[in-house]
Amino acid sequence: MTQESTLGFTSFEMPVTSIPDTGPATEAEVAVRRDLAAAYRLCADFGWDDLIYTHISARVPGPEHHFLVNPLGLAFDEITASNLVKIDIEGRVVGESPYAPNAAGFVIHGAIHGARADAGCVMHLHTEAGMALSILEEGLLPLTQHAMRFHGKVGYHDYEGIALTLDEQQRFIADLGANTALILRNHGTLTVGRSVAQAFVESFYLDKSARTQLLAQATGRPLRVPPVEVIEQTALTWATDLTGSNDREWPSLLRRLERTQPGYRD
Repeated sequence: MTQESTLGFTSFEMPVTSIPDTGPATEAEVAVRRDLAAAYRLCADFGWDDLIYTHISARVPGPEHHFLVNPLGLAFDEITASNLVKIDIEGRVVGESPYAPNAAGFVIHGAIHGARADAGCVMHLHTEAGMALSILEEGLLPLTQHAMRFHGKVGYHDYEGIALTLDEQQRFIADLGANTALILRNHGTLTVGRSVAQAFVESFYLDKSARTQLLAQATGRPLRVPPVEVIEQTALTWATDLTGSNDREWPSLLRRLERTQPGYRD
């Protein structure tokens, strides 16, 4: 790591230090690359992108602590399996790439991939609903079946400015804990999944929960909160279901992309 990155990044673009790759991509890595590229394209379709900013990362299968991120400068609908950048836990580019990673993406994602063995994918978004929810003091309320999915599984991280300082990493890790989701106060949302598929589905339900809560609160009418035992039972049902692969929705999303933009696989 350079002195600049040790003290804190001064811009979104990381100082690029590279190391050789260990060999050609394995079939497992290619599969993860295609899933991650698909997630970026789907985010663009759903209106979850933010020009060239925010990021989704996925761990590369294998003993090395390598993960894939989007190249800084490309829009989500430009991401393909081959132009994703592979970096290590120190933020060094693995192999050759004409692109630099996003420094804020490394600060957030590098911390979580380094601390959570189950973090196969980390998805950070700036959707309007997610940002609005992050502003509310009460955070996410268990008002709907979708929101109850996150009961007892969401953490909160106070805003410290744009995430370019490495000393914030430990606070990200502590505030996320073992949770599935993290609300970044005054910023956006983050989900963690064992796979790209799981992290994407968690983000889908989190964003839908946020939008529903905001719509209900906008009426100014009293909110009906279910009894705590019902909330807990619903959360348990979700958690029990999630002990499986939680990838049942993913094939339908991939079929959607195959019909409209199969180039994501390239």
